[in-house]
Amino acid sequence: MVWHIGTAGWGIASPLAASFPGEGTHLARYGKRLSCAEINSSFYRPHRRTTYERWAESVPPEFRFSVKMPRVITHEKRLTGTGDDVARFLDETGGLGEKLGVVLIQLPPRCTFDARVAEAFFTDLRERFDGQIACEPRHAEWFGQEAEALFAARHIARVAADPAPAPGAGDPGGWRGLTYRRLHGAPKMYYSDYSTGQLREIATMLRDDPAEEVWCIFDNTAEGHALPDALSLTEDCLQGR
Repeated sequence: MVWHIGTAGWGIASPLAASFPGEGTHLARYGKRLSCAEINSSFYRPHRRTTYERWAESVPPEFRFSVKMPRVITHEKRLTGTGDDVARFLDETGGLGEKLGVVLIQLPPRCTFDARVAEAFFTDLRERFDGQIACEPRHAEWFGQEAEALFAARHIARVAADPAPAPGAGDPGGWRGLTYRRLHGAPKMYYSDYSTGQLREIATMLRDDPAEEVWCIFDNTAEGHALPDALSLTEDCLQGR
C-alpha cells in the first residue's frame, strides 16, 4: 500500500515555519515533510504547463500532486461539451510528469446524476487519461448503485468526504483500487481542526484500507489547521506500521 498525506495547497503560515525548516520556496520546504499536495487553484484559473513543470521540479521524486479539474468543466458546463476544456487541462497538468498522482473532480451540490451525461463524460475522460481519477459528488443521487457501477467500471474512486454531504458520502466508493479522503473540518467546514483521538481513528482507517493507494487531504485551511493535522496524521501512521 502507498499512503499520501497532505493538504489543499502548501502555504506555510509564520507560526508553523519551524516545522518546515530549510531554504527555498514554501513548496520545496513542504515537500520535505509531507508526501503530497492538492492543487486547488486550477479549479479557478488555468496554469501554464511550465508552471506545473516548475512545481514538479521543486519536490522529491516520490512526491505526488492531485489537481482539481477546472470549474468551467464541472460547474459551468456540468460535464457537457467539455472535450476541448479537458484536453487543455490535461495538456497543462502533463507538465507534472510522473508526479501527477490524481485528477480530482468535484461536482457542485446541485449537480444531479444523469446517467447519459456521466457515462459520456467519464468515458471520454478515460480515453484521454489513464492515470488515477477521484470524483467528489455532493448530490445524494450520485450515491446509488448506478453511479457506483459507472465509477467502478471506469476505475474512478469516489471521494470519502468529511463532513459527508449525503448518506454514504463519508465512505470510499466507486473503484476500490484507490481511496481518496478529503477532510474539510467538522463541525465547521474549512475551520474546525481534528482532535488527537480523531486523528488516531483516521490513521487506523488508512492503515486498514484495502486499496493499493490511499490519499488523505486536509482541506481545513481557513484557520491554519490543515498543516498540523497532516503532520500529526503522518506521525500516527508511521508509528503504527
